Amino acid sequence: MNALAIQKGASRHSAYDLVNPFDEREETHTLAILVDNEAGVLARVIGLFSGRGYNIDSLTVAETDHEGHLSRITIVTTGTKAVIEQIKAQLGRLVPVHDVHDLTVEGPAVQRELALIKVAGTGERRLEAMRTAEIFRARAVDTTLESFVFEITGAPEKVDAFIALMRPLGLVDVARTGVAAIARGA
Repeated sequence: MNALAIQKGASRHSAYDLVNPFDEREETHTLAILVDNEAGVLARVIGLFSGRGYNIDSLTVAETDHEGHLSRITIVTTGTKAVIEQIKAQLGRLVPVHDVHDLTVEGPAVQRELALIKVAGTGERRLEAMRTAEIFRARAVDTTLESFVFEITGAPEKVDAFIALMRPLGLVDVARTGVAAIARGA
């Protein structure tokens, strides 16, 4: 029981004791949500987040079962434990939602992101950009005399690191897909 509950003489079975109100550490969670693939479903899910002031760090959506008309929404969000639990509970109550999985707590998961990164430069900066891309296994998918567009896939941290290294070399623009994630194992 937390110190506040002891001071107020709360019962050990009180609902107020379930979550420590002083635990304000924010955590990042990846949620996989299976929904009906129909008009307005994404708007309802996003409306849940915006209406309550929850932030979405990353969002991807794609149909995963054409015959069953199901789509998978992958959302990366940040919040306290209480906020994450509230998000999952509220998502589970939406009618078009079939399943909500918190990949962060359910076990190991694979997360990947695709990014296109445009870098402008000539001479030594151009060579350094190519060397760095090779180290990160990024592919040049477009090239001109003044710029490159690199394609990189990997964990979000890898993409972030590559972008950070490209900044001083002439970073012009970045387009990212958002995180796609799936649980490992059976």
